[in-house]
Amino acid sequence: MRIRIKEVLEKAEDDFEAAWLETGSLIGGKGAFRLGKRGSRHVLIDTAQRLREIYLDLGFDEAVNPMVVDEADIYKQYGHEAPAILDRCYYLAAIPRPDIGIGAEKVAKIRELGGPTDVESLSRLREIFHDYKKGKVEGDDLVELISKGIRVPDTLALKILNEVFPELRALEPVPSKLLLRSHMTSAWFLTCAAVQHKLETPVMLFSVGLRARREQQEDATHLRFHHAASSIIMDEEVSVDDGKAVSEEVIRRLGFSDVKVEPKQVTAKYYAPGTEHEVFAKVGGMGWVELMDFGLYSPVALARYGIEYPVLNIGIGVERVAMLLHGYNDVRELSYPQFYGEWILSDASLVKQLHFIEEPSSDEAKRVELAIVEAVEKNRDASSPCEFIAYEGMVSGRRVRVYVYEPDPGVRLVGPAAFNEVVAYNANILGVPERGMENVDLVRSARSSGMRTGIRYLDAVAKMAAARIERDGAMDLRVRMVKLLSDINLRLSEVGMRYVSSRQGKIDVRGPAFIGVRSELI
Repeated sequence: MRIRIKEVLEKAEDDFEAAWLETGSLIGGKGAFRLGKRGSRHVLIDTAQRLREIYLDLGFDEAVNPMVVDEADIYKQYGHEAPAILDRCYYLAAIPRPDIGIGAEKVAKIRELGGPTDVESLSRLREIFHDYKKGKVEGDDLVELISKGIRVPDTLALKILNEVFPELRALEPVPSKLLLRSHMTSAWFLTCAAVQHKLETPVMLFSVGLRARREQQEDATHLRFHHAASSIIMDEEVSVDDGKAVSEEVIRRLGFSDVKVEPKQVTAKYYAPGTEHEVFAKVGGMGWVELMDFGLYSPVALARYGIEYPVLNIGIGVERVAMLLHGYNDVRELSYPQFYGEWILSDASLVKQLHFIEEPSSDEAKRVELAIVEAVEKNRDASSPCEFIAYEGMVSGRRVRVYVYEPDPGVRLVGPAAFNEVVAYNANILGVPERGMENVDLVRSARSSGMRTGIRYLDAVAKMAAARIERDGAMDLRVRMVKLLSDINLRLSEVGMRYVSSRQGKIDVRGPAFIGVRSELI
């Protein structure tokens, strides 16, 4: 069932613990997971995977670099440039763990809430808070430990924690000297120092991961968190030419044929003078676009980490590559389509939102369905009134005879719309006839460019008839003028309905089907 949002919020406002207990019964159904459907990929992660495979094919080993580095590392790497770099970094802060006393006033409050205040319970509570202060207990375990320690329900434990010890809510984060890496370089120095005597040279490593930049705001070209595919070569003989060779190979394997490399005029201080280069790829009508950067780490920075070997670093922005490969103009739409992307369902995706209302389940009922379709197709032009046996046999333990019929005189067995096919086109669901209506632009476009479902009105009605015969044995079904999807045993999911509505599309399946099916027990 769906959550009644307003009602739940009102209850939670009055009494959170009571609402938490009461609303638990609102969820938990028969199960939603089904095997058989393959999920869709995220463009950004696909691009990262593509870069991973390229580096692996080039002989680089994959590494996972630390996400958290110390402020001191930035000074080691950048020297006097460090303050400008630190301005772009996120520092980490944490809530301190205070000494929590349990005086007479707090004991009285625990008793008032219905909690135990005997000597043993209070002793266990003090022990829990002491362990919390010392870091032996994590904050997200407090409620559970209090509940078990003083033998009360977790709802009461939470109430005691919030109402008796409000000092926990009043704590302010205290900043540290730790920060999130803003450049993969910040972590490469740590990794190179750790492996220089453990791996045979040349050491060739790559890592695809996040970096964090303190942007004032996120916009079409800036995200606070973005991905880099970064690599290093550590060896006595490594050179700028290695950077050119690797960069050009990576870019060509991404599908860009024209590449050029230019020295960067202003070099970051963790690079040696004159070694930093920018790598450009020629992209369609955009001309030359910078994709990669490489350089040799400064001996000064290397010496501060005790690294004896020269190190080449090469970096490429995953988001930038993904945008160029897939035609995005806004990095937010690329990374977070659920928030920024225009909601677009392809015609193929919209077709998947169509479902039959009634379907036969047994093999014998499915044979009835096919027999109904075959009988109508064979006798579609018969003059009425007319009736034809479509099937005779056992269904659900009953012997039945099934007819297709048309009682009204002067027409044919079925109407022309019986053979209309349901087609999705440009946020529209349409019933498209076999031929004709070339003067209607929407129908003509749907016929030539839309996504065909393969479902004719006859097919959907045959499923409905077979399902009812399977259930009831004897039945009589007559579909005359079709106005709605439900008239032909189809429904569009709520997602599909919202999409069609949001795009000002239409659902138009109107037409004279005049399909008659009846069955009798024999």
